[in-house]
Amino acid sequence: MLILLNKPYAVLCQFTDRSTPPRRTLADFIGEKDVYAAGRLDYDSEGLLLLTDDGALAGRLTDPVHKQPKTYLVQVEGLPGSAALASLRRGIVLNDGPTLPAEVEVLVDTPPDLWPRDPPVRFRRSVPEAWLRLTIREGRNRQVRRMTAAVGLPTLRLIRQRVGAYELGSLKPGESRRVAHPATVMQR
Repeated sequence: MLILLNKPYAVLCQFTDRSTPPRRTLADFIGEKDVYAAGRLDYDSEGLLLLTDDGALAGRLTDPVHKQPKTYLVQVEGLPGSAALASLRRGIVLNDGPTLPAEVEVLVDTPPDLWPRDPPVRFRRSVPEAWLRLTIREGRNRQVRRMTAAVGLPTLRLIRQRVGAYELGSLKPGESRRVAHPATVMQR
């Protein structure tokens, strides 16, 4: 079984929370039993999260050896110059080592059909912002945020659109859909 969820902002990528007061978790959106997140999205990130009861499928989706592409919409503070884009495309050296090269595209307009975030991203009239479409083939902790920060473009909003063959599509925040027959995940 595979479930696609549009994880909202400010939701833990687990089913329980022991903090006081408790934060929203996947249990607030997924009623299926015995499914687990195949990969993670940070508390402050949004978008596509895959949940499955199939350990082998989860491994093929998340193990770095398979290099599954993960595509994100990234709202950044600042305007990306050619040097910053070239660095992302070559790969960035982070404190845990170099990243693989990323595919990056500057979007001319705000992505269409984007839902408002609650609370909204801070707005500063004196600081420009831009949207990027960024694809990586790893999944390190807060990797996209660390990569954009390393080139002087702090991330304001991060929305995962795609993991391997699976897309967010028209799912609204908090909505999920079950995939009857999971797509074949190619091994590399």
